[in-house]
Amino acid sequence: MQNDELIDLVEGLGTPRVLIVGDLILDRYITGDVRRISPEAPIAVLAAQHDELRLGGAGNVCANLCSMDARVELISVVGDDVLGRRMVSMLAELEIGNAGVEVEHERQTTEKTRFVSGVNQMLRVDWEETRPLEPDSLLRLFARLPKSIAAADAVILSDYGKGLLTDDVIAAVVKIARENGVPVLVDPKGNDYSRYRGATLVTPNRKEAEEALGRSLEQLSDLPAAGDKLMEVAELDAVVITLGPEGIYWRTKAGEDWRTPTEAKKVFDVVGAGDTVIAHIALGLGAGLKLGAAVELANHAAGIVVGRAGAAAVTRAELLAAVGRRRVGGGKVLNSEGGELEAQIAEWRSEGRRIVFTNGCFDVLHAGHVQYLRYARSCGERLIVGLNDDASVARLKGPTRPVNSLGDRKLVLAALEMVDAVVDFGEDTPKNVIERITPDVLVKGEDWRDKGVVGSEWVEKHGGRVVLAPLLEGRSTTAILAKANEAGA
Repeated sequence: MQNDELIDLVEGLGTPRVLIVGDLILDRYITGDVRRISPEAPIAVLAAQHDELRLGGAGNVCANLCSMDARVELISVVGDDVLGRRMVSMLAELEIGNAGVEVEHERQTTEKTRFVSGVNQMLRVDWEETRPLEPDSLLRLFARLPKSIAAADAVILSDYGKGLLTDDVIAAVVKIARENGVPVLVDPKGNDYSRYRGATLVTPNRKEAEEALGRSLEQLSDLPAAGDKLMEVAELDAVVITLGPEGIYWRTKAGEDWRTPTEAKKVFDVVGAGDTVIAHIALGLGAGLKLGAAVELANHAAGIVVGRAGAAAVTRAELLAAVGRRRVGGGKVLNSEGGELEAQIAEWRSEGRRIVFTNGCFDVLHAGHVQYLRYARSCGERLIVGLNDDASVARLKGPTRPVNSLGDRKLVLAALEMVDAVVDFGEDTPKNVIERITPDVLVKGEDWRDKGVVGSEWVEKHGGRVVLAPLLEGRSTTAILAKANEAGA
């Protein structure tokens, strides 16, 4: 499809209602650096720096849908423990109610802990308990299904094999959905796809499809027969097979099929990519799109998330950028509102660009600024300059500043060849804009060494680094203005 067509599809998605029934997982990421080998055993020692919790499993599917402005309902289960309560709290932050999330006293909330150094996972530790729901929880789930499914535009079964999706639960969901004309999409687990009989489609990756079929799918020419067999076994309307660097293949019972080439420019982490694919296909089908169009949008979304660390989600602005949208005004000056900044960031990330951020007032531009900005640009491939607005400059520098208005300062910075984008902010610090961008590299002058660089913890927590740039001695806006005042006197 052409870019204009894809843009129209994204802008016309509306806010479909999607029901997710599946296993919740709490993903923990412990990140740091490896500097030595343990004297106790021949293993690396991770000097831990950050500990982050994210929604995984069905929770990551929810996060992907919420970021695309879908209306989301979740049916799942957690343990009556600290992690379970944290999970419910994280869902509430996404404005997903916990009415459909059963809390069981004897159940352990599933947690996956990943130890990461740089871009490499060193070890994963799983804490889990796999068993069906307790009888009372199961009765409440069955009672909830008819109303929840009837209100949905699409249903996702997110099966991670933790016990929620028993054969009886799957059969009940599929039966009620069929009666209401609601598509059921399955992220499958195991090699027996007959248990998903009657669903609309399944979304295995290549390895999962091979395990279900009991044979390898080395050639693309093997895929049509594989799709037909999976549809026959599970009485499906369609099958979608994700192929990693070779894109996504889909086939319908009517014999329609297509392979959408990969959109990933740079693969950082494939964790959660399958969640993104099924979430976006469900969103598209729920909005009334044909399967091919929904798969193409899902492919673009997956191309964005594999360029990020850990389970991640995509916004509509980011997806618009990925399918070819450009800034309305063109040029380098970005509007800080309306998603324009996020859209540009998404476009660069989809291209695998290393993004650098720095900030300042840049009131009277001088040689020190030019050297500083050139150094910042050398730390990556795209440089974004955050610019204090006029009120912010006045608070920081005094009532006689700025000398040049915000509009003029934007224009001058945008004219510099080493600057790729300029965005203004009204706060005294760039904390908020840094968190919106999450740059790969944060640059400040070396005079900030002992002051503490705003945003450094956020950037390092998300796998980036902070660089202190050398300064050109004897150059400053204050000195230039003082000299001008002396000359005028």
